[in-house]
Amino acid sequence: MSSKSKMSLTARAMRAASSENENLSWSGDGEARIIRDQDVTKPAAVKFDHVYKTYKLYKSDKQRLLGTVSRRVDYKVINAVDDLSFTVKRGESLALLGLNGAGKSTALKMITGVCYPTRGRIEVHGRISALLELSAGFDGNLSGRENLEMRCQLWGFTREETQALIPEMHEFSELGDYLDQPIRTYSSGMKARLGFAFASSINPDILVIDEALSVGDKRFRVKCEERVKSIMAEDNLTVLFVTHSPEQAKQFCERGIVLQKGTAVFEGDIEGACDYYDNH
Repeated sequence: MSSKSKMSLTARAMRAASSENENLSWSGDGEARIIRDQDVTKPAAVKFDHVYKTYKLYKSDKQRLLGTVSRRVDYKVINAVDDLSFTVKRGESLALLGLNGAGKSTALKMITGVCYPTRGRIEVHGRISALLELSAGFDGNLSGRENLEMRCQLWGFTREETQALIPEMHEFSELGDYLDQPIRTYSSGMKARLGFAFASSINPDILVIDEALSVGDKRFRVKCEERVKSIMAEDNLTVLFVTHSPEQAKQFCERGIVLQKGTAVFEGDIEGACDYYDNH
C-alpha cells in the first residue's frame, strides 16, 4: 500500500474513531440516556430500562421534509420499541425472538449505537462485536485488506496485533486473492463473509448476532455456526442473538425474550421462550 493510501486510511480511521468516542456517553433531551464503557467488572453487560424507539411516518418525502420545519404536518407515530426493559448478565446468552417488525433488530441497533432511543435508559458495559449488517461500513474504494486494517485501527489494535489477525480473517473468509481487490468489486456474499470474519475474530466482551448465520452456502453457514460456538466457549462472553429459528435459539442461548410490536410478552428460560414463540 502506498504512503498516500496509508495516510488516507489513517485519516479515515481517526475521523470514525473520533465520531465513535463521542457516543460513549450520550443523553437526549431529558428523555433518553445511553451509557457506554468497557468496564467488564459490571455484573450487567447490557441493561434496558423502559426504552422506547419512536418513528414518525409521513405520507410522502415532501411531507417528511416539511415536518422538519413545521409541526402542522400530519404524521403517524410508530413505536418500534415500546417500553422495553431487560437485563443481560455478564456471561449470559440471550435470544430475542419475534416476527418481522417485532423490534428485535431495532433493540440490537440501539445496543451497538447504530441508532438511539427516544426515551429510556440503555447501559452497555464492555467491548461489542456486532454481527448485524455484515457488509455495511466498508469503503468501496479500499481493498478488503485495507478495510480490515482500518477496522482494526478503530478497535485500537496495534500494528503488530493487526498483522497477526488479518491472516486468520483472510483464511476464514475464503476470499483468496480477492482480499487485495477493491470492495466495490465484491458481491454482497463476499462482503458478508469479510464482515463475519472480522467481527468473529476480535475477542469481544459482548457478541451481538442478528440473523448473521445465514451467510453463504450451507457449508460456510456450518463453519460460521462452529465459529460462534467456539467464541461462546470463552469465559464471561455475553451473547445477544436475534433469530426466527427456535432451534438456533436453543442451540446458542440459555434464556429468551419474545417480542411483539416492540414489547416483551415473555421472558424466561430458552425452552419456555421457544414454546411461547411457537404457540403465539
